[in-house]
Amino acid sequence: MPIYEYRCNDCGFQKEHMQKMSDAPLNTCPSCGKESYTKLLSAAGFQLKGSGWYATDFKGGSSGGAKPAATSESSAPAASCGGGCACH
Repeated sequence: MPIYEYRCNDCGFQKEHMQKMSDAPLNTCPSCGKESYTKLLSAAGFQLKGSGWYATDFKGGSSGGAKPAATSESSAPAASCGGGCACH
């Protein structure tokens, strides 16, 4: 379930609420009771923890874990090709 951040425009109260995406937005401030509680727009963020595939393949950029597969291109013609085609 996503976590949404709300702030009251009257009293300044701010809090995060876990809601389903299908839930109606909240509008009553839990602090002052006024109908000026609005959802804030913020960047979604998450952090993957542990030692899963993302830690070896993606975490820390391209300097770790998985290496790209070798390409089939080479300077020598393929064994089944006599070198008289445009396959290399």
